[in-house]
Amino acid sequence: MDSDALFVLPDELAAPPRPPARAAAPSGTGQAGGIAPVGPDAPLAVRMRPQSIDELVGQEKLLAPGAPLRRLVEPRPGEAGVGPGSLPSVILWGPPGTGKTTIAHLVARAAGRRFVALSALTAGVKDVRAVIDEARRVRRTGGEATVLFIDEVHRFSKTQQDSLLGAVEDGTVTLLAATTENPYFSVISPLLSRCVLLTLQPLDDDAVRTLLRRALVDPRGLGGSVTLAPDAEDHLVRLAGGDVRKALTALEAAAAGAVAQGATEIDLAIAEAALDRTALRYDRDGDQHYDVVSAFIKSLRGSDVDAALHYLARMLVAGEDPRFIARRMVIFASEDVGMADPTALLTATAAAHAVEYVGLPEARLNLAQAAIHLATAPKSNAVIVAIDEAMADVRAGRGGPIPRHLRDAHYPGARGLGHGEGYRYPHDDPRGVVPQRYAPDDVADREYYRPTGHGSERALQERVARLRTVVRSSNSSASSRAEQSGSAASVRAERSGTPVSEG
Repeated sequence: MDSDALFVLPDELAAPPRPPARAAAPSGTGQAGGIAPVGPDAPLAVRMRPQSIDELVGQEKLLAPGAPLRRLVEPRPGEAGVGPGSLPSVILWGPPGTGKTTIAHLVARAAGRRFVALSALTAGVKDVRAVIDEARRVRRTGGEATVLFIDEVHRFSKTQQDSLLGAVEDGTVTLLAATTENPYFSVISPLLSRCVLLTLQPLDDDAVRTLLRRALVDPRGLGGSVTLAPDAEDHLVRLAGGDVRKALTALEAAAAGAVAQGATEIDLAIAEAALDRTALRYDRDGDQHYDVVSAFIKSLRGSDVDAALHYLARMLVAGEDPRFIARRMVIFASEDVGMADPTALLTATAAAHAVEYVGLPEARLNLAQAAIHLATAPKSNAVIVAIDEAMADVRAGRGGPIPRHLRDAHYPGARGLGHGEGYRYPHDDPRGVVPQRYAPDDVADREYYRPTGHGSERALQERVARLRTVVRSSNSSASSRAEQSGSAASVRAERSGTPVSEG
């Protein structure tokens, strides 16, 4: 085959009990005042949930002195039960396992707060209104301020979210809502505008490692019954991908596997067997990170679609940030495909948007589609060569004054300076292009963009050459003089307000 033919175009809330509040939440929809104690058979992730703000790891910026969450978790003297507007309503946005439910626990334990929890999976408008009515009753009788926690708030319909507006607006309840979805898409604007939006970031590897080590020795956790080998620890951290709940669940499964074998140490083999996932040698901050992504980009550039998919899968399984992968593909679409297939950039940017909007694991499909498109597309590096050469000329001082006829002529006094005089309006010519000097003198003859013969650029080769021939025919001195004087009709059309492209 001719080579050119290849490129034809909800956890249970848990904490030590508190005295009951004046009124309980609707049955089955939430809890008021207290939260259930944790039993010894509860999952490790639940048992290890921080019991104080000092145990919280990874979201320190959101809990700085004076920050909204700090005020909710640790009310200052005189804040309990005070009037409307004293506490901000907060929406917590972040991926799973970053501490949203934990923060709700800490708020529930705060003194002077009546705490009610609802899950958007089971609660309806009737439940929301019942909580608000009870909060109003308590408030009228001088009782505690009500904090309403709604988990998975993005699952509430528009009507359900609308039912919260009045109570949030007048301070009847302080809303604490958690969501894993982008609230700009999933939360109605009126509710979003009444809340402080706080974004929780995935925990870094050091934070996850800290929590794993804490769980190994803490009496609430494994209590020192097993130890964790360094390579097994690295494996659990990689698999977690910033999700503490996933890391602790994996640790619990591995510990059970070690006990079943009579071992006191969780080694890599035990961890792999317990999790049914082979450890990949991949460090998101080390050589393997750069080696794998380098191999991925070079496979795309080399048009080996299968190798590209292998390296993409390798990064995804190892827990690489999908946003990083998407960014690299957006860059590649212009750097290595460019105008040989202009739709490649559209595909890559759409995949990047899908990663933000959909998230993993589903977004793996969008990333794979983009990788297949980029690998099989015709290749051209003419775009990066063109812009780099142009920037090199600018940095070297090549340029000079902008020709007068191209300068802005729309402000008072510009005409007196000769700005815009002689400009020829391309749409006046049947061809849509006219002989005219556009570039400064120093770079008038430079040709930065040199199309290849691949894909769509094959047609551009002839078109760009013809355009340069027409446009640059004005570069002779005779043409330049004619251009500067301009046709009387064009000048009159411009002065009478005919649309002019200013570039």
